[in-house]
Amino acid sequence: MAGRSESKWYNLETSEVLKSFQSRSEGLTEDEAEERLVKYGKNEILREKVTPPWKIFLEQFKNVLIILLIGATALSLLVGELLDAIVIFAIVVASAGLGFFQEYRSEKAVQLLKKLAAPSATVIRDGREKVISSTEIVPGDIVVLRAGDKVPADTRLIEVFNLKIDEAPLTGESTPVEKCSDTLKGDLIVSDRMNMAFSGTVVTYGRGLGVVVATGMNTEFGKIAKIVQEERRTSTPLERRIESIGKWLTIFALTVAALVALLGLFRGHSLIEMVLWGVSLAVAAVPEALPAVVTGSLAIGMYEMAKRRAIVRRLPAVETLGSTSIICSDKTGTMTKGEMTVKKIYVEEVLIEVSGVGYEPKGEFLLDGKRLEPKTVQSLNLLLKASVLCNDSKLFSENGKWKVSGDTTEGALLVAAAKGGVTEDELKGFDRFDELPFTSERKRMTTVHSVQGEQKKFVSMKGAPEIVLERCSHILKNGKRVKLSKEAREKILAVNGKMASEAFRNLAVAYKEESSIPDVLNEEEFEKDFIFLGLVGMIDPPRQEVKEALKLCKEAGIKVVMITGDHKLTAVAVAKELGIINGNSLVLTGAELEEISDSEFDKVVEDVKVYARVSPEHKMKIVKALKNKGYVVAMTGDGINDATALKMADIGIAMGITGTEVTKETSDMILADDNFSTIVNAVSEGRRIFDNIKKYLTFLLQCNISEIAIMLIATLVGLPLPLTAIQLLWVNLTTDGLPALALGIDPPDKDIMKRKPRALKSSLMEKREFLIYFIIIPVVLTAILLSNFVWTLDHEGLLAARTEILTTIIVCELAIALSCHSLRKPIVKAAPFSNKYLWYSVIGSFLMQLLVLHVPIAHGAFDVTYPTLQDWTLAVMSAIMVFTVVEIAKHFITPKVKAENI
Repeated sequence: MAGRSESKWYNLETSEVLKSFQSRSEGLTEDEAEERLVKYGKNEILREKVTPPWKIFLEQFKNVLIILLIGATALSLLVGELLDAIVIFAIVVASAGLGFFQEYRSEKAVQLLKKLAAPSATVIRDGREKVISSTEIVPGDIVVLRAGDKVPADTRLIEVFNLKIDEAPLTGESTPVEKCSDTLKGDLIVSDRMNMAFSGTVVTYGRGLGVVVATGMNTEFGKIAKIVQEERRTSTPLERRIESIGKWLTIFALTVAALVALLGLFRGHSLIEMVLWGVSLAVAAVPEALPAVVTGSLAIGMYEMAKRRAIVRRLPAVETLGSTSIICSDKTGTMTKGEMTVKKIYVEEVLIEVSGVGYEPKGEFLLDGKRLEPKTVQSLNLLLKASVLCNDSKLFSENGKWKVSGDTTEGALLVAAAKGGVTEDELKGFDRFDELPFTSERKRMTTVHSVQGEQKKFVSMKGAPEIVLERCSHILKNGKRVKLSKEAREKILAVNGKMASEAFRNLAVAYKEESSIPDVLNEEEFEKDFIFLGLVGMIDPPRQEVKEALKLCKEAGIKVVMITGDHKLTAVAVAKELGIINGNSLVLTGAELEEISDSEFDKVVEDVKVYARVSPEHKMKIVKALKNKGYVVAMTGDGINDATALKMADIGIAMGITGTEVTKETSDMILADDNFSTIVNAVSEGRRIFDNIKKYLTFLLQCNISEIAIMLIATLVGLPLPLTAIQLLWVNLTTDGLPALALGIDPPDKDIMKRKPRALKSSLMEKREFLIYFIIIPVVLTAILLSNFVWTLDHEGLLAARTEILTTIIVCELAIALSCHSLRKPIVKAAPFSNKYLWYSVIGSFLMQLLVLHVPIAHGAFDVTYPTLQDWTLAVMSAIMVFTVVEIAKHFITPKVKAENI
């Protein structure tokens, strides 16, 4: 039967193709589709290789330092140091286990994201349009293609309406190809198969239906393996900065390790002992996992965002989100509910109210409060009929709930018509055979219908009132065609303006009858001399949660700009209700943007809060001007023509429900619910992720710097080595392990959305933060630890001194981990118990140290003894002292720190 890409489907009649696939115009049933999915497999070109868990674990041992440590351990085993070798190897495996956990969690998060971000396609199954993942498409499926869609599989077209497809990715053809559904003859190359739509190509104009003839590797793309691959992952600016920090610390740590090891050799220590010690110090002090931790944190952050309906498609976008300083958002469906409802209809100089809410076709038509039967008013009845005919949406009931598939504005027209008794069944005698589709540039749609039993053709038009009026020469009054006067035009526009000022979205509806229709419709010649029927006013109520989100944006120093294709008055009314504008705010229309020069626009762009009646090209102009002013711009879009503006923005945001596949692929982030509040949640999450990476880095580096300094100073002044190789690795495991990972999942500070956006190119640390966390704290910690070591060495000997410094360094670093819960606020003001995992990790690490100190069998392995009460007093007092210094230092950071560097 199916999916044989070598078959010449373009040579067959559409009925033959459908028969070959045992398909029909109503599409496959769900059961048939499920059977074929099992038979033919998923509609995928290449399956991304997933790194298996065992490989992730083994890769933890690829680090040069770890390999050297294992080699040195093996050497010590050969010379009889069995206990040391076993303990060191056990610690290395435990550390690798922690690294595995972090990377495996990141890998799983990324794979789940891939699944969430999979492209979708519209098919007809069980006689109804349905949006599914493109991977679930099977041979025989009936696919619906509209402008902006990416063709999901190789398809034989069975219906086309001015369909044009960009086949450049497949054939290199520079201009979109006009398609047909006619049967073609001969053996044709791919670029000449005009009745075929190929996987991976993009619909640029019109619409069509097709039956899938090949999926996955059987498509033309699959055969030639010419696939648009996902872009190679590049490191983010944050990753590059942290990698640079890591390199400098690595050089410092290796230098110190080598120097101390050489001095140890000169002082009589054995070669094996000093090799083990030097490598252990390097392993403990070198932050080789830093880049991986940052990447993992960003990837896990992406997954957390996806759970909150913000699907981030590119890793650098997570970092950029936290720096967003202005959000340019569409109005309809993003700031509003996207559930259009017709509430007013203006015909024959009277305003008719329509009751009812949402998509349920229940409601009445009221004139001056009295019920009106729509069929008794010819202009109203014709308007409702034309609204149904000039319409691509479907109204249906599913599980007791009325739904609309397709455009919500068109859906609202269907609901209003159904309330007025005009149904699709009533219009079965009207057969659409041609059309001029709606685009954001045309702002109108025209359909041509043959009428059963009549010679004349019925032509209906709907669109922006001012655009439709320009193409009307007459108006229908009392059932008669009357010349449309200048006064009548002005009155209609005045009514339109008044309705728009009340936040109504208005469409004009017109019609005409033609005896003959040209073979090719020319919009300039054909779309004229229409008869005006009336205005339809519908409202899309603002989302209640958006008001709270806008308040958060204001507190966070993020500007919000509304961009809409709606009438200026409509946009202003909604913006006022949401609190975006006040009496002094500037509002610009697309026409005004056209007239203003770039230099003039640069002067006012920061003051504009609302853009109305704009086209996708205007969005590019807005983004460019704002970026020139230094803003980090987030821009939303849904149409195919929005793709360029989204690509130009720092964060391009596509709509998950209404967005085209092209827009989604261009975007950095997809809103699964098309909700403005989700953008604000994503910005908050971006800030949280950056904060947590900064906490992790601050904790890790100040502790590592202290460890290196202790070993270097002790060696230079002739003291014994404060810590053995095993003890160094133990410190690395207990403090750099669980507590550090716990800091990576810290909840956000309560005031995270009350700070100004961080500049993208700002330093990772503000100067005061760097001075305190990377110089003062390490100096204080090093001084305390060395003082304790020297005092205990003089009074109790080397074994007790090493026990003391091992315990003290672990207790102090665990206290620092708790303090790093907030780098800006004293711990008592930073919800200290909000991260239970941080407390679990600190308590767990402390218990691990207690086991080493109080289980006799561990004493020999770790070179420790039972600590005295005095040892514990020193350790606890040292931790309190270090913790107090850190907490006091925060008071000097918070008031002075610049908001941009927070």
